[in-house]
Amino acid sequence: MKQVVYTASPESGQIHAWQLDQQGALTLLQVVDLPGQVQPMVVSPNKAFLYVGIRPDFRVIAFHIDSEGKLTKAAEAPLPGSPTHISTDRQGRFIFTGSYNDACVSVTPLDAEGLPGEPLQVINGLDGCHSANIDLRNETLYVPALKQDRICLFDLQEDGQLTPHAQPQVTTVEGAGPRHMVFHPNQQYAYCVNELDSTVDVWQLNNAHGEVERVQSLDMMPAGFSDTRWAADIRLTPNGRHLYACDRTASVLTVFSVSEDGGLLTIEGHQPTETQPRGFNIDASGQFLVAAGQKSHHIEVYKIAEERGLLTPLNRYAVGQGPMWVTITEL
Repeated sequence: MKQVVYTASPESGQIHAWQLDQQGALTLLQVVDLPGQVQPMVVSPNKAFLYVGIRPDFRVIAFHIDSEGKLTKAAEAPLPGSPTHISTDRQGRFIFTGSYNDACVSVTPLDAEGLPGEPLQVINGLDGCHSANIDLRNETLYVPALKQDRICLFDLQEDGQLTPHAQPQVTTVEGAGPRHMVFHPNQQYAYCVNELDSTVDVWQLNNAHGEVERVQSLDMMPAGFSDTRWAADIRLTPNGRHLYACDRTASVLTVFSVSEDGGLLTIEGHQPTETQPRGFNIDASGQFLVAAGQKSHHIEVYKIAEERGLLTPLNRYAVGQGPMWVTITEL
């Protein structure tokens, strides 16, 4: 398996491309300098493009990924707001962009080659919109509005339009601040990390009444933690057995085990990591986790233990300034 790790460093306007070997070591392939702050990134489902959100000139840039994992700019298109999170549908036909500062989510069409065009829809009124997450069926988009303590649900139509789901929203605990989400591979559960109280919620996607329902909320912080809570990212291993979430104030990764049916989380431990970890990701094999320290200007690679998911540090690498996004893809 050949894999490449991309890290986005907005303070220096750079993307670093790294080859990840089977022992978890990274080799630098390329550094791409960009005319602006590069933040969210996502790889297209067919692994042909890396889509990158840029500010202050709000736009999405499509980079073609070659056979080595190196990037070449292919196209760009405008965005209606500052890109905080970027994702695609499961078929690679649309890009969804969440904008925290501009309180909106937008839909950008992709042509047959995978290149972006003008936004076809913008939904406003989502205060603190922090991500846009399509379910594994490619039917429902979950959009956390952090400042409103709600996750809005939209149905994805064939033409890319978003329409309110029959259950248009779910609400979190007041003051939780829902931020990022991941879905269990059995399609029955989703997990959301809440920024402001550093909790993780388990959402059953189809309960006995056919509704989305919160079935667990778990404090992710180490015992005795009394500083400001400031959670950021959440990731799940491909097999659905281990879940991870990070907190920036404590600079820790919380390790969860996931029940066989996906409906119950148990904390296994806390791993100290790079200073102010805003973003991290897991490779396709589920063996390695790569975390970025926004204040350390380094990334660190960890080996994931098969049984409990605990992390063993392997190596750390200097990247650009203020790294905050990690994307990993197979070639």
